Amino acid sequence: MSWQASSAPATSTKPPSSAPPATALGPRPRLHQITSIISILNETDKSNGPAATKAFAEGIHVGGERYVATRNEDRHVYGRQGRTGICIVKTKQAILVGHYGENAQAGNATQTVEALADYLIGLGY
Repeated sequence: MSWQASSAPATSTKPPSSAPPATALGPRPRLHQITSIISILNETDKSNGPAATKAFAEGIHVGGERYVATRNEDRHVYGRQGRTGICIVKTKQAILVGHYGENAQAGNATQTVEALADYLIGLGY
């Protein structure tokens, strides 16, 4: 995956000194993109609702990149752009956006993001 786990505690406001530069973390969603993602994830009709329909027709935009929506279910939405893609998963208090590059397997990337979401949900997040 294009992101690296941080060894800093969750309460830390400063990244560890060995943290990669922000550009190495992959695409970062902007506020209007986050609002759109929240609408997709909170929609009750995952196939015919207005946010889902827009996502499948126009794509999911994250960090200035457009991803074709490929899957939208209870707590997650997946998108692809050529050989790269994103996996967005909702927990109780967070939205995880995982990005995988050309050399990563989509199934491994989504499994990792889903497992992280399960872990956070188990902690109450």
